[in-house]
Amino acid sequence: MKQTIKQCGALTLALSLAFCNDPAEKTTEQAAVAETTPVTAAPSPISLFDGKSLSGWHGFNKTGEVKNWTVEDGALVCLGAAKGDSGGDIVSDQEFGNFELSWEWKVDKGSNSGVMYHVIEDPKYKAPYETGPEYQIIDDIGFPGKLEEWQKAGADYAMNLPNDKKQLKPVGEWNSSKIIFNNGHVEHWLNGEKIVEFEKGSAAWNKEKAEGKWKDFPDYAIANKGRIALQDHGNKAYFKNIVITPL
Repeated sequence: MKQTIKQCGALTLALSLAFCNDPAEKTTEQAAVAETTPVTAAPSPISLFDGKSLSGWHGFNKTGEVKNWTVEDGALVCLGAAKGDSGGDIVSDQEFGNFELSWEWKVDKGSNSGVMYHVIEDPKYKAPYETGPEYQIIDDIGFPGKLEEWQKAGADYAMNLPNDKKQLKPVGEWNSSKIIFNNGHVEHWLNGEKIVEFEKGSAAWNKEKAEGKWKDFPDYAIANKGRIALQDHGNKAYFKNIVITPL
């Protein structure tokens, strides 16, 4: 009799375990969990330029009216009023960390400009380039002076050179550009082609920073969040359709 009771108990336990491990039941439970789990919406693109004003931008380390930039025919235009390579740059009111930034641009003959990111505002910095990596914008052909490869359009200025997929439009025509920064992985795009790719903080990147132009700028690229900057290098440059998507 005792043996029979034990056998019945074992059978009951086995059936119970089999029921608990039933794949169909698990599937039903998983579906129920999935239905109640909130779905995080993908970040929405943010327009940084409304096509008619400088709303959302201000002078680097400055307050008050910006006088060396204007809007012409739906484009944000640098008038080239600044002297040298500092003093006229504008920066976004908002700060960004990981992002995809796209825009269109063109320059006049011989013009020089740039787009920077992760820029830190502080009185100890005279210009955004001291902290923010730069996507170089320049007239490769008509610039009045010899250009190194790291100074040419699309380069990660003074750090990483464009590859052979680079196709730059002639002066006066609109180029389309894009920067992607995602946890240190960086890409530069120009007119539909990826022309620069690197890892911020890699051994190669650290070596270049320590030995190149930025060796005397200890705060260059120290931040992983900051403002977007448009450079006034004393030349006229045009920007439009400036859109950023946080990642």
